[in-house]
Amino acid sequence: MTGTMFHLMAALAVFVGTHFLLSHPLRRPLVGAIGERAFLGLYSVVAIATLVWVYFAFRAAPVGQFLWSPGDELWALATALMFVASVLLVGSLIGNPALPDPTGRPVTTPPARGVFAITRHPMMWSFAIWAAVHFMISPRPAVFLVSVAVIVLAIGGAAGQDAKKKRLTGEAWRDWARRTAFVPFAGQITGRIPWAGSWPGRIALVGGTLVWLAATWAHPWLGAPVAGVWRWVG
Repeated sequence: MTGTMFHLMAALAVFVGTHFLLSHPLRRPLVGAIGERAFLGLYSVVAIATLVWVYFAFRAAPVGQFLWSPGDELWALATALMFVASVLLVGSLIGNPALPDPTGRPVTTPPARGVFAITRHPMMWSFAIWAAVHFMISPRPAVFLVSVAVIVLAIGGAAGQDAKKKRLTGEAWRDWARRTAFVPFAGQITGRIPWAGSWPGRIALVGGTLVWLAATWAHPWLGAPVAGVWRWVG
C-alpha cells in the first residue's frame, strides 16, 4: 500500500472519528465549557477542515485497478438507488411533525409521514446509499475506503442518534421507534407500517427527481463518468 493511501486512511479516520467524538462523548463537556453557539462553530470548522483534508488525500491517491467492470445492469441498479437516495435526502429536509417531544413529555403523535415512514433516518441513509453506489460503479481501492467511511459515519451516526434520544426521551422515543423503522422499508416488509405509508410525498418526489437529474447530469463537469439516465438518453 502506498503512502498516499495511508494518507487517505488517516484523513478518513480523523474525519469520521472527530464527527463521532464531537457528536457524543465530547459534546456535553464542550458545550458546558464554551457554550452551544461556540461549540457549533467549532464543530463546523473541524468538519470542514477534515473534509477538505479527505478531498485532497483522495485526489492524491492512485487511481488503481477496478475490481470489476460495471456493465449496463449495474449502472441501471446504481441509477435507481441514487433516485431513492435523492428522494430520501429531499424528504428529510421537510421535517416530520410526528417526531416525539424532545423533552420526553408524553404526547400523542400522529403516524410518521413521508420519507420518515420509510426510515426514521432518511438523510443518513441517503448518504449511505450514495457511498455504496459510488463504489458499485467505481470499484477501486480509494473509492472503497471513502465509501466505507461514509457508510460507517452515516449508519453509525444514525444508531448513535437513536441511543441518545432513547436515553433522553425514554418511553416517547421507544414508542416512536416501534412505529418507524431504522432500515428503509423494514417496517413495510415486517407489516408494522402499511405499504401505503411508503409514499414519500409530492415535494420529496419532485424535488428528489430534480436533484437526481441535476446531480447525474453534472457528473462529466466534475470529471466523472456520464451517470444516471444520461448514459442512455444522451
